[in-house]
This record gives sequence, structure tokens and C-alpha cells, in this order.
Amino acid sequence: MPDPSPASGGETPPRPSRASLRTAVVWEVLKDALDRRIKAAGVDFLDVLDTGGGTGKFAVPAARLGHRVTVVDPSPNALFALERRAAEAGVADRVRGVQGDIHGVFDVVDRGSFDAVLCHGVLEYVDDPAEGVRNAVDALRPGGAISLLAAGLGGAVLARALAGHFTEARQALADPDGRWGAGDPVPRRFTADQLTELVAGAGAEVLAVHGVRIFADLVPGVLVDTEPGALEALLKLEEAAAELAAFHSVATQLHVLGEKRG
Repeated sequence: MPDPSPASGGETPPRPSRASLRTAVVWEVLKDALDRRIKAAGVDFLDVLDTGGGTGKFAVPAARLGHRVTVVDPSPNALFALERRAAEAGVADRVRGVQGDIHGVFDVVDRGSFDAVLCHGVLEYVDDPAEGVRNAVDALRPGGAISLLAAGLGGAVLARALAGHFTEARQALADPDGRWGAGDPVPRRFTADQLTELVAGAGAEVLAVHGVRIFADLVPGVLVDTEPGALEALLKLEEAAAELAAFHSVATQLHVLGEKRG
């Protein structure tokens, strides 16, 4: 998957790929949040923690902006790929990979030592999402930003229904974890209200909520790949709808941006 990083200098931005639709909205929101934090703190770069950051999909682009990024991930293979990716991008000196997880994060990093924490694709798989969010917020300095990305319940229900799996769609609606059945590969899904409650309960102020992949997973690939300009238009549509609450209930993923109080 291409890094969600902007073109530099006077280069012409590359044509977006279908895969980039999965990260474009979150990256733009995150980049703006990092820029605001830089100005507020009066520093040249930020210390960023990426929990469950894997191969560096967001960590490497953040490092390319000049930030120092620590990636905590339980997979040695992912951390090896992260090291290679950072080296290829020329930011190996600004990216550090550490094996661990969100529940034991303070075994490998210090509390209150980061300006921003990314917690993307983590809460679906942990035993205690509330503890995970508390740890993410506790890792922040006062005024630091938390970026939370998790699977959305409504998007899964809609996808199962459109595929003709109506019983599974109904099961996802009724299940406390939003699962559509025993074969569901995602252990847990969330509503926007559930995620904002987790962030607020952990001591952070919710600044914004975004729907991610509202349309991208529903539009036939052949249309996007063959119709001239369709991919760019779809990306603009995703960006326009991301902050509209009416679309949060059908998004495949939900993104919450928060700020630690104090």
C-alpha cells in the first residue's frame, strides 16, 4: 500500500490508487493535527507513538515530515518490514520499532512522553478497549493528540446486506461486538458514540469524528478502474462526506481525533 504522504516540492502529486482511499482521509486529518501541535508546542518536530503501527503505513510518512516515531507492535515480522520501509524512505534515524502491545505499552515506553499517539486498527482485537484507549491517552503529554481508527458497525451491516447475507447483517446488528457470525474475522466493531465515549472517558476531548471508506468499499472496482477521473472523484466524495454525521453510521471504519486535557 502506498504511503499516504504528500508530494514534495514542485512535484506533480501522483494519481491516487484504489488502496490510497483507505488512508487518504485519515492521513489528511492526522497531518493537520500534527501541524497544529507543532505550532502550539513551539517545537520543530513531535514525538509520535504508533501503537499497532505494523509496517509503518502512517509512521514512515510522519517521519518524512520530520517527526520522531516509535512503533509498538506485537509482530516481529511487521517490525522487520517497518525497518526496511523506513530505510528505503531515508528516515531510519527517525523511526524506532519496539515489540509490544497497547496493554503493556508502558513496559517499553514512558507515560506522558509523546505529542501524538496513533491507535489504528487496534481496539478491534484487544481484550479491553477502554484500557487500550486509557493507555494511549496516558502516553500523551498535556495537549497531545490521539488518533483513533476502528472498524465501524454500520459499514459491516450494510456490506453483508448488499452481498445478500441478510441473516448475517441482522446478526451483526444484534451482537454486542458487532460480529456477523463465527466466521467473522473481526472480533469487535464500534459505533461512533462508543468510540467517542471511550476517548472522553480516558481524559481526552473529542475534536472530530470522521467516517472512513464510506463509499469506497461499495463501489464496483471495474467502475473506479476504467472510468476516467472516477478514482479522483471518489476520493473527493469520501473527503466531503467524512465529517458528516449522517454518513458515520454506514462507514467501514470510524476515525476519532482527540486532545488530552490539561
